[in-house]
Amino acid sequence: MKKHLNTLFVTTQGAYLAKEGETVVVKVEREVRLRLPILTLDSIVCFGNIGMSPFLMGFCAERDVTVSFLTEYGRFLARVQGPVSGNVLLRRDQYRRADNLDFSAELATSFVTAKVANCRYVLKRALRDHGGKIDAADVEYAVNRLTASLAKLQVRLSLDEVRGAEGDSAHAYFQAFDHLITRQKNDFFFNKRSRRPPLDRVNCLLSFIYTLLMHDVRSALESVGLDPAVGYLHRDRPGRPGLALDMMEEFRPVADRLALSLINLGQVKSGGFKISNGGGVRMDDKTRKTLLVVYQKRKQEVRLHPFLEKKMPLGLFFHTQALLLSRFFRGDLDGYPPVIFH
Repeated sequence: MKKHLNTLFVTTQGAYLAKEGETVVVKVEREVRLRLPILTLDSIVCFGNIGMSPFLMGFCAERDVTVSFLTEYGRFLARVQGPVSGNVLLRRDQYRRADNLDFSAELATSFVTAKVANCRYVLKRALRDHGGKIDAADVEYAVNRLTASLAKLQVRLSLDEVRGAEGDSAHAYFQAFDHLITRQKNDFFFNKRSRRPPLDRVNCLLSFIYTLLMHDVRSALESVGLDPAVGYLHRDRPGRPGLALDMMEEFRPVADRLALSLINLGQVKSGGFKISNGGGVRMDDKTRKTLLVVYQKRKQEVRLHPFLEKKMPLGLFFHTQALLLSRFFRGDLDGYPPVIFH
């Protein structure tokens, strides 16, 4: 498990990254803006028109620092990483188990149970903190529907039935999501989930944070030797990181709460978003930088891991869960213990 969870986000268009000794140097218009020792970095994420020397790419690969390239607006393009770590037997076991639909349904149930429980936690916390400011009846109705979904997930289900329970709970959760926005209601509103492109400012925030979350979960899985492409809830599809999407499910409510905090605390404003002629919404550079700073700070928050009963930064939860999943595949654990927040 990695001890360093620092990510360097590079958003300044035209920036160039190079290697100098044991450090990463960021230059803008040939002027050095930043120097960081490689040992302090877990990954580098470049947004948009960012250049990087091949020597630095090779250096990062040698030091197990993953480099990801995204568009300026957060769409994934490519990754640069060194040789795959981990035991080949672990990946072979992962592949064999993915062909077993009963096992896939069992593991998918764990991921979905955590997602539903954590979504319910988000709603219940909103009732506790803002009960007098929101439509409590609608939110309580959603909480009850999620509770019913959790009860359904306690028995053995087929993979399609697990997906059905996940879909029902997601529908109920997002129906109540707009009530959780307590400030800037004229500019930040949520009717339904929209992705490519996001059609409102809230969906724009959610999609971008989910991209960051995907980067961290995928890196965590690779760090323990698992293949992020072979999932159980999300089945094989070219170019889709199925296992990373599976594990993301239990952390999505964390991303949702971050988006709500940014809006309700006034850390993002309506003017920081651009609406295209086709209706798609994008963040400007200043808003994106604000989000990245807040995301990094959120990962540094110390929380109690419910299974290990140890306090650790939230950012370490991704690697901890990947490690627990690998131990489950190896037979060291009787089941996979997902993260359920309380």
